Amino acid sequence: MAGDRSWGRLVNHRPLGQGFPPLRLGLRCVLTGMMGLALALGSGSPVRLGQGAAARAVAPAHSPRSLMDLGVSLASSAQPEVSPQGRQLPLVPVTPWPSAPALGWDESLWANRQPLITALDHSLDYLQTPAAVAAYADYPAPFSRDRVRQSLLRFRALLLVSQSPEAFHQAVQREFLLYQATGNDGAGSVHFTGYFEPLFQASRTPNATYRYPLYRRPPDLDRWSLPHPSRVALEGADGLQGSQGPLAGLELVWLRDRLEAFLVQVQGSARLQLTDGSFLSVGYAGRTEYPYTSIGRELINDGIIAAEDLTLDRLLAYFEAHPEALSRYIPRNDRFIFFQPTDGGPPLGSLSVPVTAGRSIATDKSLMPPGALALITLDWPEPDPSEPRVWRQRAIARYMLDQDTGGAIRGPGRVDIFVGSGAAAGAQAGQINTDGALYYLLLRP
Repeated sequence: MAGDRSWGRLVNHRPLGQGFPPLRLGLRCVLTGMMGLALALGSGSPVRLGQGAAARAVAPAHSPRSLMDLGVSLASSAQPEVSPQGRQLPLVPVTPWPSAPALGWDESLWANRQPLITALDHSLDYLQTPAAVAAYADYPAPFSRDRVRQSLLRFRALLLVSQSPEAFHQAVQREFLLYQATGNDGAGSVHFTGYFEPLFQASRTPNATYRYPLYRRPPDLDRWSLPHPSRVALEGADGLQGSQGPLAGLELVWLRDRLEAFLVQVQGSARLQLTDGSFLSVGYAGRTEYPYTSIGRELINDGIIAAEDLTLDRLLAYFEAHPEALSRYIPRNDRFIFFQPTDGGPPLGSLSVPVTAGRSIATDKSLMPPGALALITLDWPEPDPSEPRVWRQRAIARYMLDQDTGGAIRGPGRVDIFVGSGAAAGAQAGQINTDGALYYLLLRP
């Protein structure tokens, strides 16, 4: 959803709301589900949330995290291909496809194929756009726009005509080639986190309670000179001066809490419950050209909280005890996000098509093929039906569409999974903080 989220640098080991004062319960629940946001450490080190009952649920030691754990390895002589323009993708062919273990992959797919078909259709829509033509102009072979499009069409057809999951997986292995991301270590290790669409209270008009705006995209944003105005120049140090500058008249909606408004920018989208009881969904519409700055990292740099002591509780407690500090730390992130209504539909990814819960991922789009068909393997968190506050990990493989990015999703070893909307999705997103593997599928020539 193209915000500045930095998932996976906060690790939720605590049941939502446990030990939290009621005054900020709603915001705390949202933050707990958002595994990094602006509160994340810039270093990539996990931020501890304490040890609760959920910490006892651990992944089985034998859970396969990648195809390599199933006896499949990167081809020893394979190297990333380079385009005539010198562009290199961190993707190498994997051979062979695994056989029997693959038959149990993506167990949820056959019971409900429609979300994946929907995600495929969104990627196919994107691949017909001028933006896709430009994005693939210098991609190394074999990742051409037409090859990716034909791959999606054939995969979709197999979903519709296959008579059983076994027949489907056998056809996929027979007709598609597999390429693995080289990951953080050059050997395929990819770190997965989760993100979701939060729910906040908002008002269409400002008043004493709802004071902090979200803004529409300025119509002349593409003509703004560089460097763009800073965050302080746009909204003031206190976040309340937007009506005095270039954002005047662009207010879309107002929120109650400054940190909530900032977190919507970090997330890149939100579902808002308005004061009349109706709902409004907003999504990413553009941004200013500045690097993302983590306010969690800034607290560490200033010696407010030691890196090894940073927890979500402590960070929120600091801003609750020192609300004036928001006016010092939020302005340090000059990147500013603009929004548009999404008519109650799903949030839009960076490709300007909707993302689908459980079937869309965000990657570094300077490296990974936009709109392409992917396969991820990781340990997936699920609530224990007998102990609702305990999360169990289950090894899965799941087909996904690469349809989004994020300001903190950088390099070949980072993937963010879109989990869905609302509190339950936020709770699950907050549990995704694990290593696995990322693959892309291309139709054989």
